Amino acid sequence: MASKKGNRIIVKLRSTESGHMYTTEKNRKNDPSRLELKRYDPLVRRHVVYRESK
Repeated sequence: MASKKGNRIIVKLRSTESGHMYTTEKNRKNDPSRLELKRYDPLVRRHVVYRESK
């Protein structure tokens, strides 16, 4: 199976407070390290840090 061209990949972001997850895209060339974003966590009902997981 041929892979998609380009540097964009789909990553999963997991909450540091609970097990909630978001999916997003990142550019592998611009962000080689793990992604960290503050997003809303509906389980704890506030904004928390989400980290990229495997």
